[in-house]
Amino acid sequence: MAKNFNEKLIELLKNDSRFVDDEGELVKAAVIDRAWKIDRDLVKLLLGKPEIKGKFFDEIEGHWIFNINTFIEYVADKNFLANSYTRFRNKIGLNIDGKFLRERGEVSLVWPYKDCVLEGGQTKEEEKRKEIFFNEILAQDEIDRLFDPKALTNWKRYTVDGEQKVTEIKRDETGTIRENLIIKGNNLLALHTLKKQFRGKVKLIYIDPPYNTGGDSFGYNDNFNHSTWLTFMRNRLEVSRELLKDDGIIFVQCDDNEQAYLKVLLDDIFERSNYVSSIVIKSSTPSGVKTAHRTKTIIKQKDTVLVFRKSSSASFNPQYAARERWDKHFGIYLDRVNDQIISLAKVLKDKGILNEDQSIDDFDISNPKHKKFYIENSANICQSKSHNNSEAQKASLSKPDSVIYFNKGTNNESIYLNGRQLTPLATSINDVIIGNIETKAFSFLLCDFWSDIDFNNTQNEGGISFPAGKKPELLLYRLIKLASNEGDIVLDYHIGSGTTCAVAHKMKRQYIGIEQLDYGHNDSTIRLQNVIGKKIKEKGEMFDKLQFDQSGISKAINWQGGGDFIYGELMKYNEAFMDNIQAAKTSKELVNLWKGIAENSFLNWYVNPEMPEEAINDYIAIGKTENGLDKQKKLLAELLNKNQLYVNLSEIDDADFNVSDGDKKLNQSFYGGNA
Repeated sequence: MAKNFNEKLIELLKNDSRFVDDEGELVKAAVIDRAWKIDRDLVKLLLGKPEIKGKFFDEIEGHWIFNINTFIEYVADKNFLANSYTRFRNKIGLNIDGKFLRERGEVSLVWPYKDCVLEGGQTKEEEKRKEIFFNEILAQDEIDRLFDPKALTNWKRYTVDGEQKVTEIKRDETGTIRENLIIKGNNLLALHTLKKQFRGKVKLIYIDPPYNTGGDSFGYNDNFNHSTWLTFMRNRLEVSRELLKDDGIIFVQCDDNEQAYLKVLLDDIFERSNYVSSIVIKSSTPSGVKTAHRTKTIIKQKDTVLVFRKSSSASFNPQYAARERWDKHFGIYLDRVNDQIISLAKVLKDKGILNEDQSIDDFDISNPKHKKFYIENSANICQSKSHNNSEAQKASLSKPDSVIYFNKGTNNESIYLNGRQLTPLATSINDVIIGNIETKAFSFLLCDFWSDIDFNNTQNEGGISFPAGKKPELLLYRLIKLASNEGDIVLDYHIGSGTTCAVAHKMKRQYIGIEQLDYGHNDSTIRLQNVIGKKIKEKGEMFDKLQFDQSGISKAINWQGGGDFIYGELMKYNEAFMDNIQAAKTSKELVNLWKGIAENSFLNWYVNPEMPEEAINDYIAIGKTENGLDKQKKLLAELLNKNQLYVNLSEIDDADFNVSDGDKKLNQSFYGGNA
């Protein structure tokens, strides 16, 4: 059968991948956008077919002029793509009075929230998301209500005694909630839910969001991936700023795929004057054989952590990292018993650790014999640096914290420890350290390049296996120590395997973690239970023993287990239907779901809940077309009122939601009596 003009034009436009979505459907908005810009490739494409050229171009003195208005009016007409999909939308009420929703004045496509307010269909971190919301249309008042606080349910408290009922939400004398919290649900809606209780109270935020590489979990089915990702980030970062204290700090980890754009976005949200640093982390080691592929690119070896403060009142705690090798600056050994200073090289040679022909540069901390000496004697070894103290400075430096300083007089050299003069026995003493010997003897001040963190052997930290994207505990330890103190609130709303919360727990910080994915046995809640530990009774022992996570930073900080956290979920309503839509494997399952949606869900105001047989037959027919199952899922997702994905706190007493008395009481406690 001969194709009509519409079919020919659609087929022609589909030759340009910019105008086609992942399901092979033509994206009218993309075509119209390029037409307004008089896109050279689009014009060339249209000129290639005489029949199409004759309709959209005018000939003037041998030149063909593109008639933009004629072309756009034709493509924008509601009948241009009147295929079985759009005809079906009419039958179930997805247009009103003959006008498609996109053409009506009552609603508008709110671009800042395009595809980014709501996420559906993400089931596993290693799978690309099959996004079923697509270009969702929301009226502005719907967006406002969408961000209202949500009711929480499925409360659990985890302790060393296992899972417990939650009977109260603990607060301090200022009324601030003092509980470690893990919240399951859409992270943007959860962040807005937290605003009611935690606005201006979070000291540190760390996030490791999807990097938008095309191979991670941020796999939206549209042709606006980059702008969509930035919008996704903006929506969440704006709420993050509201949650931070005035002296709060945020760390955002990413790679070069979006790092430059993310920096500009953060400049806009947090203000450029509050940019602190870009910490570059060596996150991988090149390996494998030389291949043709590897010769065509520069191998990625780093990630970046962008650091911003909320205001100039933020400050950082200086940090040091251990050196792998000693260098010439380590030259002094302090004999505390005899109050003497000795050349470190001499001590090492006297003990047979160094040969006579070796220097201090040959002392290697990775050598077990050398490392043993370092561990046993680190408190007696000083790092040297040039310094010349005056007598006036001498008194101010005489503090009881192992402060040692050097005063070079005109006639002799004097070494002081806490105000006591020591006898220098070294043949040549040029200078000595000022500071705490135990912390500075074999360390260097952290700067903006971290190359010493092992990213290759940390995938089983916390007792869970998380093969992709898991961050080492040492990385989070440094960041948390750098920007917070014990008792401060730490937030991560992309918690994944739970590294941030696990490290914060061990470091005695209060934490909030948000995640909408379920990782089963590798879930963050499992990891945190491992951190807390559980009581076990070994054979022959009288008393219980606490078994807890000893990986990661546990041994370095002498972690002994203990503590607790509360788990809660945003209370689902339409979101439960969305989960079922995404999980459906057959058209028959979706038809059955449609019946449940029509009877039990909150539908959009413009949807007709009736299911005439003709509409069902058409729906089944769509399932038999190319990518039919995805199209059917799309259609059912459009029926649901996205404002009712979760139960709004303001509607907790509505009988339709069937909220239990126990959940009502706990919500009232969580929201400070305002539930």
